[in-house]
Amino acid sequence: MAVIKIHPIKSTLRAALDYICNPDKTDEKLLISSFGCVPETADIEFDFTLSNSVMNKGNNLAHHLIQSFAPGEVKYEHAHRIGEELAAAVLGGKYEYVLTTHIDKGHIHNHIMFCAASFVDRHKYVSNRGSMYGIRRESDRLCREHGLSVIIPGEKKRQSIGEKAAENEGRSWKSKLREALDRHIEQSGDWEDFLRRLESDGYTVKRAKYHSYKMPGQERFCGGQTLGAEYADERIKERIAGLTVAPKRKHIQLDDGRINLIIDIENSVKAQQSAGYAHWAKLHNLKEAAKTVAFLSENNILAYADLRGKIGEIQAMFDETAATLKGAEKRIADLSLLIKNIENFRRTYGAYKAHKQAKGSEKEQLARQHESALIIHNAARKALREMGIDGKLPDVAVLKKERDRLTADKARLYEQYSGLKKQAAEYGKIKANIDQILDMNEHDKSRDHTRQV
Repeated sequence: MAVIKIHPIKSTLRAALDYICNPDKTDEKLLISSFGCVPETADIEFDFTLSNSVMNKGNNLAHHLIQSFAPGEVKYEHAHRIGEELAAAVLGGKYEYVLTTHIDKGHIHNHIMFCAASFVDRHKYVSNRGSMYGIRRESDRLCREHGLSVIIPGEKKRQSIGEKAAENEGRSWKSKLREALDRHIEQSGDWEDFLRRLESDGYTVKRAKYHSYKMPGQERFCGGQTLGAEYADERIKERIAGLTVAPKRKHIQLDDGRINLIIDIENSVKAQQSAGYAHWAKLHNLKEAAKTVAFLSENNILAYADLRGKIGEIQAMFDETAATLKGAEKRIADLSLLIKNIENFRRTYGAYKAHKQAKGSEKEQLARQHESALIIHNAARKALREMGIDGKLPDVAVLKKERDRLTADKARLYEQYSGLKKQAAEYGKIKANIDQILDMNEHDKSRDHTRQV
């Protein structure tokens, strides 16, 4: 589980960077990394990028992103690696940033401080609800990929300190309300019986689109969903019906031993006395069965093995496209960083050359006068050497042309990637529908490999 926060830095950027790079918090600076800048001079490099930005509106110098993990869920290096992946996904290789992982608190958390302007297109970063949602979505995706928990909408919200202490002592009103609802759910025959039992026991029920409840002596109502996903109206109805665990469904098989998915589904629709089907129909509606049959017919899928094979084929294409897309994104980021350092090298070369040729007091004066330019130049020179460039600099126009071509390829690949993702979701839903209707066990599915329709 990772919690995301972001806020702008409008002043004292150096102080903010010093805070996140504190050696006492970062295992003696072992958990510090950066992109497009050097942590020690990041404020100067950010300022240089901002001074050359196309739209220098607003006074934001940087944005401070904090990613916090649940206590004991992740190790230091693992958290730092997730932070690097988050920065790459969210910033796309267009913004200088410093990433640090703090380990001095009860929970491990990452700090990502990135420049408010892109060094690629020189535009300012737009921070709003949409971008915040995108960051949280990427963080959740990474948590899932790394085997960490994710905050699911509808789960029990974080308790206040008072509520937590009260619940630990067994006297939280929310805890007592949950216990009362649990007790009445077990005793009730249906939804209306459940509501009547609550009211006869002194509880007040507010009947609305989403029901809420009030304990005897309690001042305010509390919505069932607020107590947790298990207390939402539909979930309570399912629990009353004994559907805490979905019942086993009998698989329908043709007399000649062959399995035809379309016929099986149509037979299931006719056999509405099936408890398994009744539960499925309640959740998904009869229209889903009709859609499933139509989809199988249109795509000429008559056997479970055919469906599974098609899903595997789509997944393979999806993985290949994702890998190609990732490679293109990395090359674009590398080119952007190379172009940035070449341009910074050239912009500051005059100050560097003048300082190098000067002597005595003039050299000291130029060092003070062009301090920022000299720092930028030395950082660019070092970065270029690390990229294997020592001598004649590559032609920036050629590099930009390659980047433009890759950007166009990336747009095409992303469209293909999105299409495959949508197709995979569609086939996955069809498979889930079939599994829900027929409840085919793994033995039935494996036997279907050898059967012809």
